[in-house]
Amino acid sequence: MFKKVTNACVKLVQNYLPDPFLFAVILTLIVFLAGMFATSQGPLDMILHWASGFWSLLAFSMQMALVLVTGHTLASTPIIKRGLTALAKPFKTPLQAIVAVTFISTIACWINWGFGLVVGALYARELAKQVKGVDYRLLIASAYSGFLVWHAGISGSIPLTVATASESLASVTGGAIVDPISTSQTIFAWWNLLIVGVILFTMPFINRAMHPAKEDVIAVDPKLLEDEEVSSGSIKHGDTFADRMENSMILSVIIGLMGLVYIVYYFVTKGFELNLNIVNFLFLFLGILLHGTPRRFLDAITSAAKGTAGIILQFPFYAGIMGMMTGVSAATGASFAGVISEWFVSVSTQTTFPLFTFLSAGIVNFFVPSGGGQWAVQAPIMMPASVDLGVSTAKTAMAIAWGDAWTNMIQPFWALPALGIANLGARDIMGFCLVDLIYAGIIIGLGLMFL
Repeated sequence: MFKKVTNACVKLVQNYLPDPFLFAVILTLIVFLAGMFATSQGPLDMILHWASGFWSLLAFSMQMALVLVTGHTLASTPIIKRGLTALAKPFKTPLQAIVAVTFISTIACWINWGFGLVVGALYARELAKQVKGVDYRLLIASAYSGFLVWHAGISGSIPLTVATASESLASVTGGAIVDPISTSQTIFAWWNLLIVGVILFTMPFINRAMHPAKEDVIAVDPKLLEDEEVSSGSIKHGDTFADRMENSMILSVIIGLMGLVYIVYYFVTKGFELNLNIVNFLFLFLGILLHGTPRRFLDAITSAAKGTAGIILQFPFYAGIMGMMTGVSAATGASFAGVISEWFVSVSTQTTFPLFTFLSAGIVNFFVPSGGGQWAVQAPIMMPASVDLGVSTAKTAMAIAWGDAWTNMIQPFWALPALGIANLGARDIMGFCLVDLIYAGIIIGLGLMFL
């Protein structure tokens, strides 16, 4: 029965999910039309919101492109490849590989979402080379499923935002949060850790159960993965001064050590506080050092950069969608995202409010795939409503955070870096991710409502 449901989801996605770029275009048109209807704004108003938001994610787009490029480049260094190989060797069967990659990627994403995205995809690639007969699509989908817990982990932007004292905290939450909420009440609250724990220890077996029958497996030829990495590490020898510089370790060691000095200083002074910039900085300079010569490093970067096309093209369109979702009507003062959130508030009770907050966040996240953007839209509505209904503000904040992570399972926006590393398309993995979405939604929704 479970295999039939999985096969139906896979076929549904393969038949109807368009290329991620077309998906972004279709979402743009849906929000354009629905936003006019919901907020009584005209076509020109929506176009202006769209255009004003279109370039708002440029810095973030560059960060995400570097997550892919620096992570892929670091993984192609000999020492990291040997490490990944060693981690993959204990697992001999396809089912063991699926369980292993799900478990490792979930822990890595809970620690840091950028780190987890890269580590999960790279570990899945290595397992694909080591384990015969494993379905490559499911392997990458299993690696991506770990992303479910990132917002409930120690890099979650919403729980870290409410834990930080700032002048805007009270205003953004409509006065519902005046003093910072400790992470002991959000990330490390027993009920949140229990939800994470259930996902951590059950999702590997949900993914395992989805593995196709032997005749339906779509495996990748390990030689295809090996050949790409060998070519990216090629060395070009020459007799000119420029050639000797490119193949000398001196410059790589000097600049690499400079980067490592700063990394050590950062962790000594700020502790284990990971963000996208420091993750990329760490990957970049470790890659420079571990490749040994500038030529090897540049070849690896060139190979890795091929996977960034989706990020470069699609992220501005999602930024435009966010602009239309959050654009406020001059006449009514309403935004489309706000209308969605207010409707869920209107049908909530004290018991169901955390569940409906989670569901509304999941819907809004589909169109506003940014933790910061999601918080800016929903906090002014959901947080005061939680006070009125007598619901914990800490749980409400985490319900928004969980919803923000939940629908990432069927939102290509966040999958693009992992897909770039894996050389797959969104429709290759989203059928499996749809099953993960349904299962996780039940676990998270029940946990938020009853724990």
